[in-house]
Amino acid sequence: MAIRRTLAREVSATGVTLHAGVPVQMRLLPDAAGAGIRFRRIDVLGSQPVEALWSNVTETRLGTVLTGPDGVSVGVVEHLLAALAGADLDDCLIELDGPEPPILDGDALSFLDVIDRAGVQEAPGDRQAIRVLRLVEVEAGQSRVALRTASEPHFQAEIDFTSAAIGRQEFAVAFTPDNFRREIAPARTFGFFHEAEQLRKAGYSRGADLSNTLVIDGDRLMNPEILRFPDEFVRHKILDAVGDMKLAGAALLARYEGRRSSHTLNNALLRALFADPANYEILPCGA
Repeated sequence: MAIRRTLAREVSATGVTLHAGVPVQMRLLPDAAGAGIRFRRIDVLGSQPVEALWSNVTETRLGTVLTGPDGVSVGVVEHLLAALAGADLDDCLIELDGPEPPILDGDALSFLDVIDRAGVQEAPGDRQAIRVLRLVEVEAGQSRVALRTASEPHFQAEIDFTSAAIGRQEFAVAFTPDNFRREIAPARTFGFFHEAEQLRKAGYSRGADLSNTLVIDGDRLMNPEILRFPDEFVRHKILDAVGDMKLAGAALLARYEGRRSSHTLNNALLRALFADPANYEILPCGA
């Protein structure tokens, strides 16, 4: 019999949101087999849960934003979704009393730590995987993302920045829970100091600081003491891609490739995948 995985018990965490910069409490709750990953804004009276699906993505400029049927949105979901993917969870209800999950350490490892406190339980239920049958790709200028046929999930990314603090980086990893926890989950988000004031005036990045975000000023990393990998920047790009691909609604049996990827292109990639049924097949997963 097929099984699905959810949390063993409720668990919570508090922190500050990345963009709004406001305090938020997050509760992760076990959910029924087949419910999928869902977010609910408990600070908005009567709001409905929003399913974590590619079709509910409504904004991608500075993070992935989901919007429910009642117009209520949840932003910057990609780090938490990456952790849920890394923990191999199928069903979970996330309750928030604010507009985003907390930024925590700017990575996915801090969310995995929360999930570890809850533990995992299994329940009978239909569990599926999506096998990519042919190349699907999306390009925009010098940026490109693609899904290739593969027997197991795999992620590869490359970036190229003019700043000497980053430069050109490339990384590839077979996606397993152990590999994700060790090689990808610790990678923090990053940003540029010269953009910070403009972003904050526009209402973004108000919760980012030198403890949770790698900050580049020209050719210099301002907080090298929190760097966990020499190529942490490209690893974080893979972290973002793992979170964005979780929005497929089931595990993707494919090789993800990203060159100067973005949340915008990642969502366009899933839309291109599901636009043609000949691109994929749905497979049942055994216990």
